Amino acid sequence: MMYNKKNRRTFLIGMGATAAGIAFSSCGISGDRSPKGMTKTALAVEPVVDPKTLEKPNLTIGFVPVNDCAPFAVAWEKGFFRKYGLNVNLSREASWGNARDGIIFGRLDAAPVVSGAVTNARTGAEGARHVPLCAAMTIHRHGNAITMNRKMWEAGVRPWQEYQGNLEAFGKDFRSYFDKLPLDERVLAVVLSSAIYEYFIRYLAAASGVNPLDEFRIIITPPPQMVSNVRIGAMQAYMVAEPWNTRAISGNEGVGFTFAQGREIWQGHPDRLLGVMESFIKENPKTYRSLVKAMIEACQYCGKPENREEVAQIISQRSFTGAAPKFTKPGIVGDYNYGGFDGQDRITNAPETTIFFDLPPHLAKVPGDHSTFLWQSESLWLMTQAARWQQIPEIPKNALEIARQGWKTDLYREIAAEMGIACPKEDYKVEPAEAFIDNKAFDPSDPVGYLKGFEIRADRPQSFFLS
Repeated sequence: MMYNKKNRRTFLIGMGATAAGIAFSSCGISGDRSPKGMTKTALAVEPVVDPKTLEKPNLTIGFVPVNDCAPFAVAWEKGFFRKYGLNVNLSREASWGNARDGIIFGRLDAAPVVSGAVTNARTGAEGARHVPLCAAMTIHRHGNAITMNRKMWEAGVRPWQEYQGNLEAFGKDFRSYFDKLPLDERVLAVVLSSAIYEYFIRYLAAASGVNPLDEFRIIITPPPQMVSNVRIGAMQAYMVAEPWNTRAISGNEGVGFTFAQGREIWQGHPDRLLGVMESFIKENPKTYRSLVKAMIEACQYCGKPENREEVAQIISQRSFTGAAPKFTKPGIVGDYNYGGFDGQDRITNAPETTIFFDLPPHLAKVPGDHSTFLWQSESLWLMTQAARWQQIPEIPKNALEIARQGWKTDLYREIAAEMGIACPKEDYKVEPAEAFIDNKAFDPSDPVGYLKGFEIRADRPQSFFLS
C-alpha cells in the first residue's frame, strides 16, 4: 500500500498496539508493583527543608522499569526526597508514552521522559499533543543500545566496533539483509515515536547509505516486550535502554546481539530528561527546587564508581526493573557484553556506558559541564532530526525560543548554584565531528545548514511503499 506522512502516526500507534497484543504475556507488569512506604534508610534522614514550607510536598513521580529509573530508586531508597521535604509516591509506568502522558494529563507531577518528548510537545511534531512540557534536568546520558536478531548475525552483520568505522561496509551488510526480506518483515522497534531512539535508528541507517523511509518500518513497543517480539520474529532489531539489550544475550540465549550502544552513534547524548509541566514550576517553585536538588544528589550518588554495584542491586528489586543484578549491572557498572554467536568474548569495560553526573575526560570539554546540565543546543539537534524526517515541516523560525522555554537551563543553574555546583555559562555548544558515528559536526548556530548537509532526508522527492 502507499505510505504517506499523514498516516504515519496512525500506523505507528496501530503497530505498537499490535506488538503489545502479540507479546502481552511478556510484559510482566502487574496491577501495582510500585514501591510502597519509606525505607529505614530514608526515615533516618533528617530533612533540611521543612515540608510545611513547600507548596506541594506530596508528589507522585513516574518511572519506567528500565535502568533509567536508577536515580529515582536511589532518591527514594536513600532518602534524598525526604531530605528536601518531599514525600514521594513512585508510580511504575508501563511505557514511555504512559510516563509522558501521565505528566501532561496531571496524573503524575513529574517523570523521566525520552529525549525528544519535551521538544516535540513544544513543536507538535508528527501530530504530538502541543503542550508546555518542560525538562528540569538531564537524568542520564547513554545507557541504551541497538539489539539485532540472530538472523542478522547469520547474514553477516556484526557489532559496530568490528567495522572499525566503515559505514559503507556496514551499509552493504545491512542492505543485503533487508533486500532479502519481505516488506512486511522489515520492522525495527523503538520505545517512543519522534524521539532520540527513532532518530538514532534513522541516523545510523542514513549514514550508512540506507534510506530508512524506503528500507524498513519503525514501530513502537514498550521495553519489557522487546525481547519476546524479537524471539517470535515480529521485529528484526530494536533500540531500548538497559537491561533489555543484555536480556537478549543473557537469559535469552539465541535471541540477539548488541550492534551498538547509543554512545557509538552520538557520544555524550542525553537519554532521559526529568519532565514536568510548566504550570507545575509556576505554581510550586519551592517544591520544584526541592525536586531538582533531590534528583541531582541521586544522580551524583549513582555516578560514583563505589556505588554502582549497589545501584544495580537497588534497581533489581521487583518494584523497579524486576531484573536480576546480572542483567542490570552491565549497563550501570560498565562491564558490557555485546554478545554474538561465535563464542568470542565481546565485553567492554567502560564507566561511561551510563553517565549520571561526572563526565569522562574526553567529554568534559567545557568548564563546569556535567551530565545533569541542560544544553539547549541538544534540543535544537532534536529539532533538526524532526525536520529531517518531516515530523515538522521545517526547523521553527523561533527554534531558540522553543529550546529556551522547554529546557529550563537558567533555573537549573540557579538551583545547582545553591548546591555549590558550577555550570557552563553558555546554553549552546558545538558537538564535534568525532562525537558522531558519521563524523558530522553539529553547529547550533546554523541548524538549517546542518539539516541541508544530509543527503538522505524526507524532503527529497521519493515514494513510500509498505506491504
